Amino acid sequence: MSLDVVIRGGLVVDGSGAGAAAADVGIHAGRITAVGDVPDQGATEVDAHGLVVAPGFVDIHTHYDAQVLWDPLLTPSCFHGITTVVAGNCGFGIAPARPGHRGLLARTLEHVEGMSLEALEAGIAWEFESFAGYLDAVDRRGVALNFAAYAGHTPLRIWVMGADAYEREATAAEIARMAQALAEAMDAGAAGFATSQSPGHVGDGGRPVPSRLASTEELRALLAQAGAEQHGVVGIVPGDQLPHAELYALQPEVGRPVTWTALLTYPDGRQERMLDIHRQGSATGADVRPQVSVRPLSMQCRMDRPFFFDGRPSFAALHQQAPEERIRRYGDRVWREQAQAELDAGVPRIRWDSFVVEETRQAHLEGRPLGAIAAERGSTPLDALLDIALADDLTTRVRCVIANDDVAGIGRLLGEPGTVVGLSDAGAHASQLCDAGFSSELLGTFVRERNELSLEAAVRKLTGEPADLFGFGDRGYLRPGSAADLVVFDLATIGVGPLRRVHDLPAGADRLVADRPAGVHDVLVNGRFLVRDGCLDVDARSGVVLRSART
Repeated sequence: MSLDVVIRGGLVVDGSGAGAAAADVGIHAGRITAVGDVPDQGATEVDAHGLVVAPGFVDIHTHYDAQVLWDPLLTPSCFHGITTVVAGNCGFGIAPARPGHRGLLARTLEHVEGMSLEALEAGIAWEFESFAGYLDAVDRRGVALNFAAYAGHTPLRIWVMGADAYEREATAAEIARMAQALAEAMDAGAAGFATSQSPGHVGDGGRPVPSRLASTEELRALLAQAGAEQHGVVGIVPGDQLPHAELYALQPEVGRPVTWTALLTYPDGRQERMLDIHRQGSATGADVRPQVSVRPLSMQCRMDRPFFFDGRPSFAALHQQAPEERIRRYGDRVWREQAQAELDAGVPRIRWDSFVVEETRQAHLEGRPLGAIAAERGSTPLDALLDIALADDLTTRVRCVIANDDVAGIGRLLGEPGTVVGLSDAGAHASQLCDAGFSSELLGTFVRERNELSLEAAVRKLTGEPADLFGFGDRGYLRPGSAADLVVFDLATIGVGPLRRVHDLPAGADRLVADRPAGVHDVLVNGRFLVRDGCLDVDARSGVVLRSART
């Protein structure tokens, strides 16, 4: 038999958790045809001796909803062995969308997901209104990775209620129309239903995102509709309306797997309380999967739009204000005292000891911890930060750690039964963070360096486990008959590497990227090379839109 590709002599880790073994892999017509001793020649032969051959990695928590329309390669995920992504997380997205609501959806993403409004306006070709039309548009344009998307609560609410989605609870008739729109999205192949109740999620004008205004009746109606579809996953960011413990009670009623964002480590140890809730709920049989991130939740932002303060009223009130008004408030002692009180009382607490001044016109301050600067000045960190920002005309960029920097603690969370790897947030907060390389971090740090997970367990976390959760069928496993989504990497060298700032988004907007990682040699999507010997094929479009369906 003539094969398209044969990968020779690699250490095959098949995604099931079974032990690794040296083997050849044969590929033909987008499928894996053989694993073992493959005597047939391939049109392309890959020498994988000394390398690991694994199923392509699955990223279940992205915000590529808009980026996929201008960047079908989905950079930088494509460099890190990711072959399948799930968008629409946290209940956000750009479909369904009536023409009159497009600006509101874009401004929502600008604020809650830190996306550049200019990039969204320049980059989104609004060729669709319905969710089905959106998936068709992605399909028609082509995509390099396999692409799936939740139907998001916030777009559904805006679809039905317009601007009122930001203002009030829905009527019974509006709830029924939302449920119908969700049913239509699920029929079109949505990966499930996602919502957010997080107090930290604020959108247009610094207001709570629309999903947070949902009544209990609305939430239960949409969850019931999601369950009635008999396919897909429910993704939730917990909050007052849907606290963590409630998810485990609701899941058996809904009848679909639930995943929540995110189980992180904190200095005060609050993750232990969440773990107790998870263990108790799981013991009752609830199928609820907390998402664990393998990267520190560390963000950069400029002080003209300080994302990590936006959940506090004093900062949220500045969203719609002109720069001059922000400057005035920053310099006002009464405003500062109010802002300080809100920051002190908020959850999670601001970790001032983690702040570093990344970019400033004041060269002697660049790269220095904010706490040290404040101590020298005899001021609070907030006062020092605002004084620096005012001197820079608000162009100051700072970096801080919000959570999840306890590496040993992350290792324990990864080993907790029922957890899944998530929260890359790829496509969101582009100028503030880049965790799209989480797979390289997991393998480099937690397998090679710390030995927290075996190679087989880590690959399963990245492949078979998320594919099973979302019902991706023949993906996530390296075995005959499966789709030929594969990654060939060097465990001895794989790692994320440094981030760099580029200006390659539409309208010249900037972002941080972690691309061209060490150790990733080849990436194949549906049997075709996306990355070959570390080089990206910029014309690759072998991904497919994964449409969930009743089984």
